[in-house]
Amino acid sequence: MYTEFDGIIFDMDGTLVDSGQLHEQAWRQTLNHFGIPVEPALMRSLAGVPTIGTLEILIAHFGVTPTASCEAMNEYKEALVRDTMHLYVKPTALAEFAKQNQGKRPMAVGTGAYTEEAIQILTLCGLLELVDYVVGADQVASPKPAPDTFLRCAELMGIAPERCIVFEDAKAGIQAAEAAGMFVVDVHAELQIENDYFLGTR
Repeated sequence: MYTEFDGIIFDMDGTLVDSGQLHEQAWRQTLNHFGIPVEPALMRSLAGVPTIGTLEILIAHFGVTPTASCEAMNEYKEALVRDTMHLYVKPTALAEFAKQNQGKRPMAVGTGAYTEEAIQILTLCGLLELVDYVVGADQVASPKPAPDTFLRCAELMGIAPERCIVFEDAKAGIQAAEAAGMFVVDVHAELQIENDYFLGTR
């Protein structure tokens, strides 16, 4: 499966890890707390965009004046994620692919989450030991949809970008992989991995 590529890069949320409900619940509580409307379709379209970037887009979109800074709201949401991640996260079917390639090809996780959070989630899911590197949004100047996250993964693996395959579920991540010059697999379209993230009106 995809044996023609030398390096493997996974997005985390919605790709290697089923964490949609973790983030949806944290977002709903955060946005309600700070007086920002919740629009499921908009939130789903912003999957893969780091928290502060998402907040900036929401504030501009709704024209609201929140009761706290983006940094404070980010800290509020991240605390909710830390406190509840053990209730929600689990590996997706791609975990088996990662296990099959462990020790055979270098693998990295390139995520819009911060590195510390990503390591905690991957550890909870028993996935951290499978990958060689974890690159979070805090490690790059411009996170997804910019290519920096995936280019950093390739650099750490010592693999040319065009020799890397990226597994992604989100529009921002797919754009980032394409901008990095990498082959990208849309895991929803190709592998039927569904991210249960703002799918309905619940």
